Amino acid sequence: MKYAFRAAVVLTAATLALPFFAGTSSAAPESTGPDGGAAGAAWTAAQDGPQQYPNIHIDWDVPITMSDGTVLKGNVYRPADPAGHPIDVRTPVVLNMTPYTKLVSNLADHAGSIPGLSDALLNLFRQIDLSGTPLSGITDLTKAFGGGELRNFAVDRELVESGYTQVVVDVRGTGFSQGDWDMLRQREQQDTVETIDWAARQSWSDGKVGMNGLSYSGINQVQAAEQHPPALKAIFPVVPGSDLVNDVLAPGGGFGFNFIPLWLSAINGLKWVPDLQSLVTGKFDTRWLDDRIDDPFTYMDVLISAYTRTRMQDLDPRVRQMLTDVSTERQAWLGDPSRITIPTFVTGGWHDLFTYSESKIYNEIPLAPGHKQLLMGNTYHLNSGSESGKPGLPPRLDVLQRAWFDKWLKGIDNGIDHYGPVTLREQGGGWVTQGGFGPSAPAEEAAKYRRIYLSARRSGTASSAYDGSLSGTPTGESTRLTVAPGLTTLCSNDAAQATAGVLAVIDACGQDARIAETGALTFTSAPVPGATTISGPVAVHLETVQDAADGYWVATLNDVAPDGQSTVLSSGQLMASLRQVDEAHSSRSANGDYTDPRAYTSLDRRQPTVPGVPTTLDIALPATRAVLAPGHRLRVDVFAGNFPKGLPIMPMLIDTGLKPEHVQLDPRNPSFVNVPVRGADGW
Repeated sequence: MKYAFRAAVVLTAATLALPFFAGTSSAAPESTGPDGGAAGAAWTAAQDGPQQYPNIHIDWDVPITMSDGTVLKGNVYRPADPAGHPIDVRTPVVLNMTPYTKLVSNLADHAGSIPGLSDALLNLFRQIDLSGTPLSGITDLTKAFGGGELRNFAVDRELVESGYTQVVVDVRGTGFSQGDWDMLRQREQQDTVETIDWAARQSWSDGKVGMNGLSYSGINQVQAAEQHPPALKAIFPVVPGSDLVNDVLAPGGGFGFNFIPLWLSAINGLKWVPDLQSLVTGKFDTRWLDDRIDDPFTYMDVLISAYTRTRMQDLDPRVRQMLTDVSTERQAWLGDPSRITIPTFVTGGWHDLFTYSESKIYNEIPLAPGHKQLLMGNTYHLNSGSESGKPGLPPRLDVLQRAWFDKWLKGIDNGIDHYGPVTLREQGGGWVTQGGFGPSAPAEEAAKYRRIYLSARRSGTASSAYDGSLSGTPTGESTRLTVAPGLTTLCSNDAAQATAGVLAVIDACGQDARIAETGALTFTSAPVPGATTISGPVAVHLETVQDAADGYWVATLNDVAPDGQSTVLSSGQLMASLRQVDEAHSSRSANGDYTDPRAYTSLDRRQPTVPGVPTTLDIALPATRAVLAPGHRLRVDVFAGNFPKGLPIMPMLIDTGLKPEHVQLDPRNPSFVNVPVRGADGW
C-alpha cells in the first residue's frame, strides 16, 4: 500500500507538471522489474502528462566556432511561454551531435509541432501489428518508431517543454557545418568537447549538459564521456559502439560490404544539401561550399580502393591504416569505456550492428550498478525499443531518457538509479532484470562455461551441406567436412543485421536460418530436457584446413525449435589469416578456453595459411542471453563466407581463391563451442 500511495503522489505531481520530489525529502517510488513498477508508471506520467512550459522557441543554425576557426551549425530548442518567447530561466542542456544533418531532425520536429499529429503518428505506429504474417518483422520497426526511438534520434518536444534546452549540431563536414567530415576521429571528438563547453557557457544554460542520440550520435557520446569535459553530467546512448573496426567496419576482417557503402553514400549525399534560406537572404556560407568541393565524398575513395586494388601494396594507405591496430587512424576509433565516470544508460540489441561492444561498454564502465545501466532487446539497429510501454515490458526509450536526465541533470529522486541495472530480453523468453551480465553477473546469476563438441554423427535435423551433431564429449574418428563459399547468406540473420534490420521484415531471413543453412555445415544437439539459459559471450574453436592462402569463416549459435525453425542467437566471423588473438583484450573460462577471443584484425599481424595444413581458429560470438525451452536444440552453423554482411578486401579475397574450406574433426584436437549455460541441458 505504501508504494501505491507513493505512485499516486508522483502521478499527481506529474499531472501538475511539477518536478516531483525535487528539493524534498520524499522517497522515490519503488523501481521493480523490467517495467519499473511504480517508478516506471511515474516516469511515463511525467513524460506523457502536461509539461511545465507550453511552447518551444527555436534558434536556427546558430554558429558555434571551434578552436581552429571552423564553424559548426546547431539548432537550439528552448522552453517558451504561450507567445513563443523563450523563458528567462537557465535550464540543463541535452546535446545531440549528428552527421545526418539537422534537416532530418527539423522534419521530425515539424511533424511533432503540429498539435495532435505527433501523438497520432506515434499511436498509429504502435497499433500496426503484422504478427503471424510472413512480414511480421515490420511490426518491430513500427513499434520502435512508436516506442520513443524517434524522439531519441531527433527532438523530444516533451523533454524541452519539461524544462530542458535541446541542441542539435551538425558534426564537422556534414549538414550546414563547415570543415571536412572527420568520422568520429580526434578532431571531431575535440569538436564535441568544445561544443559541450560552449553549451554550458550560454546564458540559457545552467551549466549542466547531457547527451542523447542513437547510432553515430551514441558513439559520439561514449567518446565524449571518455574525455571528461567538466560540464558533461550524464549520457543516454542508444545502440552505440566502442570498437568500430571489430563492430561494423571489418569484424573478423570481413569488410562491412553491405552497410558501409550505403551508409557512406547517405552521409556524403546529405552533406551536399545547401542552406536554402541563406541563399535567399544572401548570407550563403561560401566556406561551406569550398569545404565540400575540397572533400566531396569522404572515404568513398578508400572503399573503392579496397575493392579495386588486387595487391596489398597498391591499396590506398588509409585502408591499411584502418586495418592496422597500431595506426593513429585505428586508435582514434578504439574507445576505452573504463575512462567513463558519469552516469551512462546503454541501450542495445542482440542483433544490432554494434552488439559486440554494447554489453562490453557497460561492463567496462567503473561505476556502481544503477549509475550505469544496460538494456538489451531482441532487436536490430533500427528497431530499438520495439517492445515497450506495457506491463512487464520496459518503459519507452523517451520515458527512460527523460527519467535519466531528470535524475542526473535536475537531481530529481525518481528511482531510475534503482532500475535494472541490467534489463535483458531473453531470446526465446521474456524480459528479465539482474545485477550484471556476462563477466559482471553475480555468482547466483552467472552461467557456467562448458565445451560442446562438433561431431560428424548425423543429427537428422537439418537440410544443410552436412548435418552433424553437438555432443558433450568428443566422438568418432578423424573426419574432414567441406563447406564452399555460396550466396545462401543473402537471406540470413547476418544479412538482416547488415541492413540495420531492414531485411528482418522477411521472417524467412531474419527469424529463420534454414534457407541460409543449406550452404552451411550444421551441428545440432539432442533436445534439452528442461529450460536451458545461455548468458554471456560465446567462442567457437575450429580446427580448419584451407585449400588456399586464406579462408573466410563464419559461425552462428542457433536455437532449433521442435518444428525445425532455426533462430540465430549470435554470430561471428574471422579471416583465417587474421587469427592472431589480442590476449590483453580477450577472456578465457576457468579451463583456459577462450570465451571472448578478440582478434587483432590487423594487416601487419597477418599470417597466410598453408594449403593442406591444419589451422586453428577461435571465433568470437558477441554476448547474448537466450533460453532454450524443453525440447529445443542448440546448433552451431559454419559457413565459408558471409555475403553481403562481410566481404574481404580484394587482395584477401583473391587469396581465398573462393575455394572450399574444411573443418577437421579429430578427437585428439577437437572442434567445439565454449558456451555459458545454466539449467537442465542434458548434455
